[in-house]
Amino acid sequence: MRSDIEIAREAQKLPIGQIAARLGLAETDILPYGHDKAKITHDCIRRLGDRPQGKLVLVTAINPTPAGEGKTTTTVGLGDALNRIGKRATICIREASLGPNFGTKGGAAGGGMAQIVPMEDMNLHFTGDFHAITSAHNLLAAMVDNHIYWGNTLRIDPRRITWRRVMDMNDRVLRQMVVALGGPPNGYPRETGFDITVASEVMAILCLASDLDDLRERLGRIVIGHTIERQPITARDIGADGAMTVLLKDAMQPNLVQTMENNPALVHGGPFGNIAHGCNSAIATRTALSLSDYVVTEAGFGADLGAEKFLDIKCRLAGLKPDAVVLVATVRALKMNGGVARADLGAENVAALQAGCANLGRHIENLRGYGLPVVVAINHFTTDTQAETEALRDYCASHGVQAALCRHWSEGGAGAEGLARAVVAQAEGESDFAPLYPDDMPLRDKIETVCKRIYRAAEVEFLPHVADRLAEWQAAGHGSMPVCMAKTQYSFSADPAALGAPTGFTIPVREVRLAAGAGFVVAICGDIMTMPGLPREPAALRIGLDADGLVQGLF
Repeated sequence: MRSDIEIAREAQKLPIGQIAARLGLAETDILPYGHDKAKITHDCIRRLGDRPQGKLVLVTAINPTPAGEGKTTTTVGLGDALNRIGKRATICIREASLGPNFGTKGGAAGGGMAQIVPMEDMNLHFTGDFHAITSAHNLLAAMVDNHIYWGNTLRIDPRRITWRRVMDMNDRVLRQMVVALGGPPNGYPRETGFDITVASEVMAILCLASDLDDLRERLGRIVIGHTIERQPITARDIGADGAMTVLLKDAMQPNLVQTMENNPALVHGGPFGNIAHGCNSAIATRTALSLSDYVVTEAGFGADLGAEKFLDIKCRLAGLKPDAVVLVATVRALKMNGGVARADLGAENVAALQAGCANLGRHIENLRGYGLPVVVAINHFTTDTQAETEALRDYCASHGVQAALCRHWSEGGAGAEGLARAVVAQAEGESDFAPLYPDDMPLRDKIETVCKRIYRAAEVEFLPHVADRLAEWQAAGHGSMPVCMAKTQYSFSADPAALGAPTGFTIPVREVRLAAGAGFVVAICGDIMTMPGLPREPAALRIGLDADGLVQGLF
């Protein structure tokens, strides 16, 4: 079987100017990065103004398993299929982080015949957006320590600096450290650490800002720590917001690329779905909606994390309203949720599939709770049997949901036309979308609402210092913010091994972080890490160049 990278190299790409022209864009509306990718300019985005908006379709999935779900592959396949049936559709997804690419998870360009190209570029440095975000974040960190070194007129308490540094790589040894050792010339020693770039508040800000002015305003609101008198200190107090905006000026412009079928895709921003809000940039989504009949976007990991954050954070803060939701499931993943070991997934097991469907059913219920129409995409694998597929269809029918069998991995857009027609039928109807909780609900209650209504937790455990921080932020005027849950993606619970649809568990909230610039509060639950580590055998061991200088081992 050919690898994804081998398939992607066979794509007959069009010059990026031709892809832009399909969206009605002129040569002056884009900034080419080579022949096959470009940025859409700030001037072009401003001119789009109040154009009529297309239909917005969210693609989400059941909880991820090692068996595979194919959420991004389905997003790309659906976008291609919509174009095949006569709808002008654009795909909006996130950029890939180097950490997972060289670790375990893999890339973010889709797979098989449903990929975005150039695949190697998109999964590596792309147009440099992540580097700009890393630089802007670390500039602020450097300016904080520099302010303290040169007299600390703001009276920053080094013990209460909350702004850590970031890098776009999995590196566990950087999670906790002491900096500024070596004597007075190096500053004042203090404990700090690193997060991965995709968990940075700067990443979240870039993905939620509406324009450069809004970007600078949000950057200025970042809280980096507190004074000796316990008053908050912001990036604007430090004087870093202007320089950070300069570093991010080009990164704010959405990246235009294409699918293997030469359909337009905007790939921009990349907050993780398990430790951040997990959505591509709002500016890319709104730009695509102004240029297309349909926009297909995705949210990170399973619907309990990705879709919840898309609907309660991105839609709320960016003024978006989805018209339909696609919930991706595979026979293999549902059998694993039903107790089948990965090595045994190739054998037919209808009973295990039916047991694992509890995970699918809970996601269906949750999404319907937002007032949205749902279509289940059955992402087909060659090992799926007819009996298993029919059992899955029957389960969906018993929940009043249409299921479409999809073969886009092997057939491209042609393999997802049935899904496209089902999505159009739902999106053309009426939806009654409403977020899970109102703005004026207290922060602690918002966290409990997500944990109990989406995860089905019996209890939520707030450590004393967590409860104190939430009460402090509530009193300081941050209570209207949504909450961003940082939790394992593998389970509804905080235990990654609890597959299916567990109940009766407790969600432990061990830390909360105020993202005042992004506009939300992060609740870190269980053992989730904001700086992942590499696995025993990272993908980096298999990546290299062949004799012709081509990348090998990258999926």
